[in-house]
Amino acid sequence: MSTAQRAAFLDRDGVINIDSAYLSRWEDFQFVPGTVAAMRRLHEAGYALVVVTNQSGIARGYYTEADYQALTRQMREALAAQGVPLAGVYHCPHHPKGPVAAYAIDCNCRKPAPGMILQAARELALSLPDSLMVGDKGSDIEAARAAGVGHAYLVQSGQDLSPEDRALADAVYPDLAACVAALCG
Repeated sequence: MSTAQRAAFLDRDGVINIDSAYLSRWEDFQFVPGTVAAMRRLHEAGYALVVVTNQSGIARGYYTEADYQALTRQMREALAAQGVPLAGVYHCPHHPKGPVAAYAIDCNCRKPAPGMILQAARELALSLPDSLMVGDKGSDIEAARAAGVGHAYLVQSGQDLSPEDRALADAVYPDLAACVAALCG
């Protein structure tokens, strides 16, 4: 019998927090309403909570790796204080056309590539076929499919999704709270 755990892979911007382009400061961070309770419900249902987020603002020079790490630390602390422990947070700081040379690379971690999900699965002993992904863009779903994640869902987060993106997902929900309510009954 496998000891691997199932995970809920969650995109950050647009799924966990309100997407305000290139978010880098905790004082600008706002949880999407209902998200913390939904994440707690996933945790209580036995999912390891893993954030996988593209952060091209680092490669673009909009904020630094240290800024990102400080924001992530504060997000983790705020969630943990509300009974929502994160098993892992993985980010891609790269963008092939970014002006910050150290991060201006074509990598295997920037979604739609599956690198962050595969790294998390290795490091956290996760069962990808038993896991799910919730994102707000087609690239989130493509990454999940490429990694072998069992189910992949889109949330609208107040934006219009293309028919092509909608077709990639197992289902589309208004937000994470509605997605979790449908999955967990």
